[in-house]
Amino acid sequence: KKIEHTLFDTVHITMPIASLLNGESDENYTRVKQALLSLQKKIFTYEDEKEWISISIIALPKIKKRSSVVSFQIDSHIWDCCLDFSKGFRKYELATAMKFKSVYSMRFYELLSGQKTKLIYPLEQLKEMFKVQDKYAKTNDFVRKVIEPAKNELDELSPYTFEWSANKEGKKIVSFNFYPIFKPEHRDAELYKKELQKQTGLSWDLGRQVISYLKTSLEFSDKEIKNNRDLFVTAQMELPDIMTELAILRGKSRTKTNPKGWIINALKGKIKDK
Repeated sequence: KKIEHTLFDTVHITMPIASLLNGESDENYTRVKQALLSLQKKIFTYEDEKEWISISIIALPKIKKRSSVVSFQIDSHIWDCCLDFSKGFRKYELATAMKFKSVYSMRFYELLSGQKTKLIYPLEQLKEMFKVQDKYAKTNDFVRKVIEPAKNELDELSPYTFEWSANKEGKKIVSFNFYPIFKPEHRDAELYKKELQKQTGLSWDLGRQVISYLKTSLEFSDKEIKNNRDLFVTAQMELPDIMTELAILRGKSRTKTNPKGWIINALKGKIKDK
């Protein structure tokens, strides 16, 4: 999987088609196409103190048949919300979420991510949350079909899992306790790296001369530098003289429609050719 920030306030995601199929066959990509179209038609509505906005969950879905790769774009508003909910949700690890086979695992992941204290949910509320109000009349079946499979999958794949216990009134189970457990060995290394970078200034891993040149001569904003931080850091480490390279690229980019985008792609090419 590859996740890239663009200069146009979107995030470009590329992944193998196989990762969407869970080992199943789809020779004509019919199911993948249907899934992408369904996501494209779904609307995400976001509101904070400053604005209200409505956006398609994904845009520009594309299947590269010969390479068996699918790509699509996510608007930065959706991406930022996925990574940093401020109303009770933890940062959402996309790579982890894509591994889940059970929708119940995904829901428990959302409930438990970043939590540190015991959570208590009434049985009926849990059934409503998991859309199984009309199923599993026997509570043991709910535990066997919903709670245990989700726990097993989170134990195996997720940085956030849980232990649980039941609360009874007489012999009847009325609610469940969930005790969050953090498993750092399963966290998304790339996301963790990004979190650490957000806590440091640009000068933590980029030379001051490089930062100054990017801002003053190439007119990159702080946000644009942060979105491409890994690229600039890699270029600084691997290219013999990054300042000279940037100066050369500046001259060549003057005739380009999107100079900064051209510079980004040119740097990627130079690193790839090394």
